[in-house]
Amino acid sequence: MLGEAVVKDSRIPKPYSEEHMDETFSHPQYRVDLRRYSEKEYNKFVRLNTVSDWSHLSWKDVGKPFEVTNYSKERTEWERENDQMMDPHTSWTYFNKSFHEWFIKDVPQEKNQSKKQFMRSLASLNPGQVKQAIGHLVQLQLWNYVHRIQDGIWDPRGKRALFEGLHVDRPRILFLGAAEGYEAMQLGAMYPGAEIVMVDYDEFCKTTRFGEFPERYPFLGENPKTGQWKVIYKDDLNIEYVVEDIRKLDFGREFDIVLSVGLLEHFPDEYKPEVADWHRRFLKEGGFAILTTPRNQLRSRLYYHVMADVMNHTYRELMTVEQMGLYMYEAGFDILRHGYIKVHNGLICQPR
Repeated sequence: MLGEAVVKDSRIPKPYSEEHMDETFSHPQYRVDLRRYSEKEYNKFVRLNTVSDWSHLSWKDVGKPFEVTNYSKERTEWERENDQMMDPHTSWTYFNKSFHEWFIKDVPQEKNQSKKQFMRSLASLNPGQVKQAIGHLVQLQLWNYVHRIQDGIWDPRGKRALFEGLHVDRPRILFLGAAEGYEAMQLGAMYPGAEIVMVDYDEFCKTTRFGEFPERYPFLGENPKTGQWKVIYKDDLNIEYVVEDIRKLDFGREFDIVLSVGLLEHFPDEYKPEVADWHRRFLKEGGFAILTTPRNQLRSRLYYHVMADVMNHTYRELMTVEQMGLYMYEAGFDILRHGYIKVHNGLICQPR
């Protein structure tokens, strides 16, 4: 059954199974999508391998990323009060708390309240209140579309399309800048027996963003006994969460997959080779580095403009997949697979 079905709260801890395959459900905070893609549908979710030879690509060909320069009110007010630029650790702390507040919103309820507030603001004849009410309502509508309707942030079908086909058995996965850990959990579901180590230097990510990730959210993975599709939950996975600065990690070359999601674009060009090296440093020989970044497209620019107070606490760029791949190629990686999905670029690469 395709389409939207509202799932009400239940005491059943794991409400989905293989019986729900190819269905999608809308919750007040997020969407569940257990639909598989067919070959006919494939290109609706991912465009793969648009560059045939990365050695022939240059920055003159692809241009530089788009820098997002409109920062949140929290950041600008902090910098005014402290008379200095906000440091990266503080900016990430602000961002994680702000982002999580939106992830846990009951969006339909919030939309109803926001509409009522808008009507009250009109009655007040106060232009400031009207402007604020309109802004919040627009943000809610956009968040609802991007996250609950389009499912562009988690994008399970697109992520599975990018992650499939890796030649790994019971992989050890390192997730750098893990936040709530969504993508590592999707990888762990796809590759049975995976051991996942998540790393973030904000304690809030471990205790709250990951700690409060919905236990009832289903990942579509693989049954190791049959090789068929299987619904897998967070507590089915083997996960360790480490709170530490990536630069201080004492792991060796012990991981089959090193993953980052929305990491590379937060560093200006002079730091990108170091970021690329973080992916190389912990990989076993023959291991895979997987990276995603937000796409440079009109709707992404609009999103970061409207949602600035939620998203824009840190340095941020929007890239094309060609720009992203060229950064990693010049840093000594061979690009094995590249593509773009709804709102993200994706790479799978290996050190040369």
